[in-house]
Amino acid sequence: MSRNPPLARFLPFDVVDDAWRLALVPALAAAVTLPFLPPVGFGLVAVTLGVLWFHRDPERTPPDPEGAVVSPADGTVSVVREEGTRLRVGVYMSAADVHVNRAPIAGQVREVRHRPGANRPAFDKESERNEQVAIDFGEYELLVIAGWFARRIHPSVEPGDRVGRGDRVGHVSFGSRADVVLPADVDREDLLVREGDAVRAGETIVAERE
Repeated sequence: MSRNPPLARFLPFDVVDDAWRLALVPALAAAVTLPFLPPVGFGLVAVTLGVLWFHRDPERTPPDPEGAVVSPADGTVSVVREEGTRLRVGVYMSAADVHVNRAPIAGQVREVRHRPGANRPAFDKESERNEQVAIDFGEYELLVIAGWFARRIHPSVEPGDRVGRGDRVGHVSFGSRADVVLPADVDREDLLVREGDAVRAGETIVAERE
């Protein structure tokens, strides 16, 4: 994702490139409508700014400890459970949260898989059947799950890419969930979060490895 999208200097915050495409239609409609129907035009201006705000992309500073596993998303921890010998931690992103996803651990992307699915709300237990993109790093996996309205998942990495802890790996539009299936050497005693905790992508430590 570019750090210098078009017209970025007019905004007080950074946004992902895709935000400009999504904001184009309400922006053009606002330009046409304002001279003739000002209330509608100002409403469309608000929609345009809302789309851009939703896709904001702030800088983040990963913590120092080498063994730290950071949150893949901003939001609230909604899932902590065992899956066989592995632990899964899921973060629910509300409409007010930043929706840029980040790598919990440094590594090399082995595979990026897209799976079509249902469109349940992202906070619903059945949401794991929703459309999702899995980014497989070998020792761990990051899954971005679309919500009932969010059906636009945009990974920004490809197989073979190397990423550092806290690096951007993609974003998703309009509400969703990001889960990380942790490496096999992470157990319950290593977790530093529980369901209901607020977390920030790339900064909040969710677990510490030896």
